[in-house]
Order: sequence, then C-alpha cells, then structure tokens
Amino acid sequence: MTIETILEQAQQLSPEQQKELVKRLIDLLTVPQAPQPPKTGAEIAAMIEALDHPIELVDPHIEDPVEWVKEQRRKEQERLKPYWEGKA
Repeated sequence: MTIETILEQAQQLSPEQQKELVKRLIDLLTVPQAPQPPKTGAEIAAMIEALDHPIELVDPHIEDPVEWVKEQRRKEQERLKPYWEGKA
C-alpha cells in the first residue's frame, strides 16, 4: 500500500472522518518512545552474523583504523570534487 493509495482513500471520507484520521495520525507521532539503549559490540556482531547475505568490507587490507578513515575521506573528496569545481 502506498501513501498515494491511502490519500485517495482518505479523500473519500467525510470531513468528520478526515478530521478523526488526522487526529489519529498526529497521535501516532506524539506517542513517546522509550529511548533504546545503545547496542553492545556483542549485540552488533550477533546482528551482523544473523544477516542472510555477507557484508562486503571496504578496504579490508587497511588495518589501521585511522588510516582507514583517512582513505574513506579521500575517496569521498574525490567523489565530490566535480561538484565543488562546478563540473557535475
């Protein structure tokens, strides 16, 4: 079901029903959500292992985490360079 389908259905409602629908939708947004504690490393590892498809690591040959981050930043700068230079 798409939002467009839902909107088409909502347009068929009476004005009072539309008001009730809007109120209920707003109530959905204002329900306080309990903050979720951050996942532990073990929980994250378990989630990764439970995935149906393997995760392809980016630049697994770089073992130093600082150097890995530097390389990712360099790649991103190269990717964005045409935009910065107005060539994209």
